[in-house]
Amino acid sequence: QLSPTRHNFFLNDKLPLNSKKLASKYLGSKYGYTHLSAGELLRDERKNPDSQYGELIEKYIKEGKIVPVEITISLLKREMDQTMAASAQKNKFLIDGFPRNQDNLQGWNKTMDGKADVSFVLFFDCNNEICIERCLERGKSSGRSDDNRESLEKRIQTYLQSTKPIIDLYEEMGKVKKIDASKSVDEVSVPSLSLKKNVK
Repeated sequence: QLSPTRHNFFLNDKLPLNSKKLASKYLGSKYGYTHLSAGELLRDERKNPDSQYGELIEKYIKEGKIVPVEITISLLKREMDQTMAASAQKNKFLIDGFPRNQDNLQGWNKTMDGKADVSFVLFFDCNNEICIERCLERGKSSGRSDDNRESLEKRIQTYLQSTKPIIDLYEEMGKVKKIDASKSVDEVSVPSLSLKKNVK
């Protein structure tokens, strides 16, 4: 069943950052976007005792690898369908942490062709060591199995090999908005949200 066209933009970076999460929530509330975090959807699915994907997701996340696209897109599409079923007006989505590789992008294009219009990619750029230190600090209370230096360093390598080429591709299309995420949360959040003409 075809649903009204969804209007989306992707939000990506090397590693999770507090400023990214705050910006996501702000943009969602200010401009009417529903924030969907690919990572959170995967972690929730991993915790679901009835999920057929739980153990597989845990294995990929722990090793800093990218979860198979079929799983990620099925979770994203399910959330979008449920949101629009509840209110047809809620057809704008901010997709956080996706796509992370060429397979993700191809899977998205195959599944969502004609159903979604990607406006742009909001890219939070930050040097490797700051990313790692922030995640290690978060790991003191997050309980996440991937908040350790070994997993984080593997994830950076995955980013360089798989995700950066996707960002470069969108940049060639003129669809990347870069944010310097090495600054404090307040310094990052305020300028990154001056995107009114792009996110409406």
